[in-house]
Amino acid sequence: MIETAQLIETFTHVRIVLAMIVSLGIARILSGVANFIQHPKRNRVSLLHLLWVASMLLELILFWWWDVRTARETDWTFGAFIFQISYAIILFLMAALLFPDNIAEYKGYQDFFIQRRYWFFGLLASTWILDFSKTIIEGSKVSTALMLHASTAIMVCIIAISFRSPKMQILVVLLYISRQIYSM
Repeated sequence: MIETAQLIETFTHVRIVLAMIVSLGIARILSGVANFIQHPKRNRVSLLHLLWVASMLLELILFWWWDVRTARETDWTFGAFIFQISYAIILFLMAALLFPDNIAEYKGYQDFFIQRRYWFFGLLASTWILDFSKTIIEGSKVSTALMLHASTAIMVCIIAISFRSPKMQILVVLLYISRQIYSM
């Protein structure tokens, strides 16, 4: 009985900490969107930026949903906790890159995104590296689907870093959104 109570307490603690970080990311995105509505002429809005905003909001929601579904199945060691927290922190940082505190020295959000694409896609690639590493460390079998998704996503991130073209970047985000929808 004590073991079950400890598992529930640990699960609750982990869920609260992860929810706080995910909530910060969602709040950052929603505040940024609200700012567009409140001040539509303050900064230039672009399709590229809005697509990544939608994708990141979906990614945060998918992570939260996946975490709720799998959290009770996980043997919560400190290592498992660190992996989950790291993933949530990376998603928050990506949301913060989409809505930085100040873009006065840029032509708009698209220009900021293009200039900071190394950081954004580096962080995105690291989510896949974390997921893949966690699977190996847990001793789980690396599925063909995970191998295919991770390697494709990392390659797309490397390609996206290489291209400044907004059209190429839009293609990348559309591919990523397609992957997100497929994973649902």
